[in-house]
Amino acid sequence: MRVVPILMGLFALSTAAAAGSPYAPLDFLAGHCWKGTLPGDRGEDTHCFTHIYDDHFVRDVHVVRAASHPDYRGESIYYWDSVSKALKYLYVESDGGSSGGTVSSVDDALVFPHTEYQQDGKTQVYRSRWKKSGADSYDVLTEFKKGDQWTPAWSVHMVKVAGK
Repeated sequence: MRVVPILMGLFALSTAAAAGSPYAPLDFLAGHCWKGTLPGDRGEDTHCFTHIYDDHFVRDVHVVRAASHPDYRGESIYYWDSVSKALKYLYVESDGGSSGGTVSSVDDALVFPHTEYQQDGKTQVYRSRWKKSGADSYDVLTEFKKGDQWTPAWSVHMVKVAGK
């Protein structure tokens, strides 16, 4: 019967995919919430990462809270682009802005190469790097491009917290 070899082949493919999951770089984040304080009284940023749809995607829901402004909310969906063989994300936020791009793992860091954030017909080019800092924290460095130069936008130390 041809069905058995086909099913066995599919099982082998799914096992291989699980063993080398394209989401492995996000494993330390998934299933946990992380909190950090933004510089300059901009508030406290909380990110909660979960696997969704039978582990086919990773969701990051975040909120920035501060007494000086209404809550700022955002959500990223990380997905494996099997055509380009790249881990990608789509980010949308409560003020109507969005961005998308790729993310890769380099040493103990997640690297988000330069991409454009857009809102209301305006764009801002940025890049970011999230470096593990022990088992329960990571450091974020985000930079904006101004002309031909990259300038620091913010740096945040994120710590694992209880909750999802």
